[in-house]
Amino acid sequence: MSGLLGATALLLAPGVPLALGVLWGVPRLRRHIGPIAPWAAVPALLLALFGTPGETVELSWLLFGGYLGLTDTTRVFLFFTALIWFAAGIHGRGHLAEGDHCERFCVFWLFTLAGNIGLIVALDVALFYTSFALMTFAAYGLIVHDQNEIAQRAGRVYLVLAVLGEALILMGLLLAARATAVPLLPMLAQLPQAIAGAPERDLIIASLWLGFGVKAGLPLLHFSLPLAYGAAPVPVAAALAGAMIKAGLLGWLVTLPLGFVGLQHWGVIIMLTGLFAAFAAALIGVNQKQPRIVLAYSSISQMGLISVGIGAWVYAPELGPLLAVAITVFALHHSLAKAALFLGTEVVRHRTRRPVLWLWIGLGIPALALAGLMPSGLVAKASLKYGLLADAPVPEVWSYLPLLLGLAAIGTTALMARHLWLLRLEAGRDEAQPTAWHGWALITAATVLSILLLPLWGIEVPWMAAVGGLADALWPVAAGLVLAALAWRWLRPLPIPPADVLVLLTPLPGLALRAGQALGVTGPAVRRVLRNLEAKALERYRRADHRLGRFTEQLWRRDASLLFALLLAVVALVSIRIA
Repeated sequence: MSGLLGATALLLAPGVPLALGVLWGVPRLRRHIGPIAPWAAVPALLLALFGTPGETVELSWLLFGGYLGLTDTTRVFLFFTALIWFAAGIHGRGHLAEGDHCERFCVFWLFTLAGNIGLIVALDVALFYTSFALMTFAAYGLIVHDQNEIAQRAGRVYLVLAVLGEALILMGLLLAARATAVPLLPMLAQLPQAIAGAPERDLIIASLWLGFGVKAGLPLLHFSLPLAYGAAPVPVAAALAGAMIKAGLLGWLVTLPLGFVGLQHWGVIIMLTGLFAAFAAALIGVNQKQPRIVLAYSSISQMGLISVGIGAWVYAPELGPLLAVAITVFALHHSLAKAALFLGTEVVRHRTRRPVLWLWIGLGIPALALAGLMPSGLVAKASLKYGLLADAPVPEVWSYLPLLLGLAAIGTTALMARHLWLLRLEAGRDEAQPTAWHGWALITAATVLSILLLPLWGIEVPWMAAVGGLADALWPVAAGLVLAALAWRWLRPLPIPPADVLVLLTPLPGLALRAGQALGVTGPAVRRVLRNLEAKALERYRRADHRLGRFTEQLWRRDASLLFALLLAVVALVSIRIA
């Protein structure tokens, strides 16, 4: 693109959905904005296809200024993010048009999309964090859209973890910005070097790793994902699992000090955490009874594999160029396949008199891609193995990584078999909207064909390594199918709740009830004790809240001017001291 055209495209990519969301506040325009809301991702998709990395736009009119631009990596992220939002918007246009809360849904949809696109094209820290926060909190409205008890609980858990993640990210970014030469408006590209040399280096890395890990499904911070994916409308779940989960990955890529020496301990921690996520999520996922919950744990498992690549990059900076390509290819492959799988959970419910072979072939394509038998899956896993096994000063134990990745692929295959089996039980229950078929077909085709775009973007695809690794990709799939068949014949799913560790983190009612039952105390007796304790605690809370409310009200009416004067005096003293 030319300079003016490229700058315009960079502004329109996040600007169109943001402007449509703001204009929704004008009642007369709502009936015109609703039908075009699914198309709000098109400018970002065109920018990803035809934009030129390196072009930037300065937003000097913002409070602290800002910069927009594309890099070779963010271009790929922008492509699959915009494509998933576009396909999900088309998919959900029919069944959300007649919903009684469709107006609220469209507003949150547009703002979440604007934040997701904005954080990808942001080049400075302030705009990146603002966009990330906008995406995170606007998505709450999409998760609780159905307003049933399940959606409300999923929204509460999501919001608690979202606040925790945002606090960690903000702390990490502020400490990192302070270490840069321009702490008021640092660029994202300046953060890695600044963090590597900062006195609080380990604290910053921990904050950013954990903060973005909330979005990326890091173990022990992951339990909002199964609840959110299961409660949200299908197109929202597709956007969450396909696009928004990669915002956490992108946060790691643009902020962590990748490529700097002396961080081997962090590399080991990240790799071990990724391997734990890959296997533990697969074990929990195969015991779930809802297709979308199974897919949620599959996402956590796949993000664990990507974390292995991140950790290896931190441990051995020499592997950076190869692992950067591998992580980007893996993100593209996983995002599109997972979005297609989520959209397929609604298409399969289409009522028909006889089995539709081509429908199940379409449903199987992204499943086979995640298992590693489609071109995108072969290339993604071959790129990761090639990057991990390249010549570098690494421990001998790394030679076992291909075996571990193969064992993780067995878990992926078992998850996909479990998912398709559960889909079979839900098939033919109602009619799918025509637009649902269009969105699903678009993203399924992209799962197969998108890998062909990488050479056009200057990303070398290791086709020879992928073809050579075909034999290595077959045995995990075969073993996974055998295990799935044996489990279907001889085993029954374990009663693992969708939020797994959340049961342990919210223990009192559930644990007291189960402990009472284990000791022979009946359930009603335990419930009466719990109700009495809850009533006493609630009464004390109401009294404290009433007293605090009266105090603050009197303080505001009587002493507000004094407080403001005191605050201004403190600000003036601090300003004079700084000057």
